[in-house]
Amino acid sequence: MKKKLVVLTGAGISAESGIKTFRDSDGLWEGHNVNDVATPEGFKRNPSLVLEFYNQRRRQLLTVKPNFGHETLVTLEKDFDVQIITQNVDNLHEIAGSKKVLHLHGELLKVRSTQNENAILDWTSDLHLGDFDNNGNQLRPHIVWFGEAVPALDEAISIVEQADFFAVIGTSLQVYPASGLLHYTQRNVPIYYIDPKPATIYDLQNPLEIIALNATEGVPYLMQKLLHL
Repeated sequence: MKKKLVVLTGAGISAESGIKTFRDSDGLWEGHNVNDVATPEGFKRNPSLVLEFYNQRRRQLLTVKPNFGHETLVTLEKDFDVQIITQNVDNLHEIAGSKKVLHLHGELLKVRSTQNENAILDWTSDLHLGDFDNNGNQLRPHIVWFGEAVPALDEAISIVEQADFFAVIGTSLQVYPASGLLHYTQRNVPIYYIDPKPATIYDLQNPLEIIALNATEGVPYLMQKLLHL
């Protein structure tokens, strides 16, 4: 039986494909305050602004491709049971060929009803006011906004608890609850943290190796390390 490699990915792996990380150094998301474009309250105040913000993100996503970091995670499936948990809302893991991908924060190429969170549709074009579900309710981006529950969290915790190896790639570990997932690993499970500017991890009793590289360099390094254990 293959050993289980659980991988938590963040914006850093997608940035190498050309997808801008939402939050810039000044705290703004593409020039917008987070509260205006990534909260339920912002959507109530100015739904047109929010829809256009995500329309721009969706258009950009359709122009990029997976990078060597994504592709190497697929290669690892030959020797490991690889389960990816991603904070990213793009589909680059799936395009690369990863078979098991859980999206914590939603998916950019899906929309859902504002009245029924389980009424989810695939969506690759712009989304506008007046685009309705079958019951006449406005559609919204299928994104978990700040202040909203993370429906996939329990499943993610269950996956992490089963890990033989746990890797964190391209995330600052600043967004809760995703940042807390590594604390659900079994105590003897090795953790590998791949990021050119890794955050400090506190209260961790697991073996930890920090790989201060970007994803396209760090994931191949990790693969060679795991294959020679």
